[in-house]
Amino acid sequence: MDAVLNFIINEVFGQGAIFLALIALIGLILQKKPVSEIVRGTIMTAIGFFVLNTGTGLITGSSIDGIATAFNTVMPQAVPSTSVDIGGEYGTEIGIVMIVAFLVNILFARFTKWKTIFLTGHMFYWFPYVFIAAGVGAGLSGAPLIALAAIFTSLYFIISPNLIRPFVTKATGDDSFTLGHPTTGLSVISGLIARVVGEPSHSTEDIKVPKSLGFLREVSITGSIVIALSYVVMFFVLQANGYDPAVVWGYAEGTTGIFTYVFTHAVYFGVGMTVMMQGVRMLIAEIVPAFQGIAEKIVPGAIPALDCPVIFPYGPNALIIGFIVALITSIVTILITTAMGVFPTVVIPLVTTCFFEIGAASIICNAQGGIRGTIVGAAVCGVLAVLLVGFGAYFFNTTIQDWMLVYGGQDFDIWGMICGAVARLVSGVA
Repeated sequence: MDAVLNFIINEVFGQGAIFLALIALIGLILQKKPVSEIVRGTIMTAIGFFVLNTGTGLITGSSIDGIATAFNTVMPQAVPSTSVDIGGEYGTEIGIVMIVAFLVNILFARFTKWKTIFLTGHMFYWFPYVFIAAGVGAGLSGAPLIALAAIFTSLYFIISPNLIRPFVTKATGDDSFTLGHPTTGLSVISGLIARVVGEPSHSTEDIKVPKSLGFLREVSITGSIVIALSYVVMFFVLQANGYDPAVVWGYAEGTTGIFTYVFTHAVYFGVGMTVMMQGVRMLIAEIVPAFQGIAEKIVPGAIPALDCPVIFPYGPNALIIGFIVALITSIVTILITTAMGVFPTVVIPLVTTCFFEIGAASIICNAQGGIRGTIVGAAVCGVLAVLLVGFGAYFFNTTIQDWMLVYGGQDFDIWGMICGAVARLVSGVA
């Protein structure tokens, strides 16, 4: 039994490419497609997933990583937290929660009017991880811990994709998929704000650029230029604070200098965007038609809830604008809250959250309120992201706060704090 459970957890749910390929396989078989189409669709779904992941990896690991490193060097270091190896010590509990939540999601979609099915592979692990940590931090263990995490994970898989669905439809003009990603809270809040303050007809994608600057219409080029300028600014910020950029960025012992470092990191952003967009197109082209078999035979009317990059092609300019605005407002918020001593930890710049979660939110803001809505919405998101990580520390500072400082600032914190509060009530009653 343990071997079967471990196989399902590690080899299916724990592998995004395998999980989505399996979904495509089932969908194509249910549609009684020819063997050649089944094989092609299944493998191409996995390839699309890997292409998308390769693109995101280039952006986070070979481009914006240096910006985060520079910020973390200059900013005060976070207050040490007591770390718990949640993934190692509670791996079985996480696996049980993953399976239960997915089955509940399918049953709910089958028998209610909320028809989304959560399919973002790596999030199957991270949400139980966060909810288990919230429970552990409150002193829960055993059956109560598993039950609480399973309830919250199931609720998230059901509520979040359905909540954001109309916003995604507005942004894409397509109701064949929605998002299953922790951007939901920020996207919905900022989208509603953008609807009030902006005008959707003034889209970021219609920004007029002089013919001589036509190359700026290519988001890969624009993004690379923005990243290059960010590195130049951080070069002088590091020097002004008494740090040697060559040492901080790790090229001091090499044969190249700052020019090569900045150029390669900037261009890697463009490469990552290009690869990621291609992966998105491949994945959507395969998984959505294949999923129709499941929608027709098992869960009538169901639509897949997918990773946030699937929305990026629908507003690349909004993505870049939102990333820049959120990075600025989040840093300003960090400086203010650090000076005031508001949180039990020092928040570090949330570069990954600003790009992925707030980038997706910015595309939704653009659909709701155009250029002005995008700027205002992204600015609000930048502030909220920092506040969420900071206040979330009251619930996670004895478990996974170091992880939250890098990957938090969105639904992980919003839902995690709610789960943590409920866990403390349950623990107190027990």
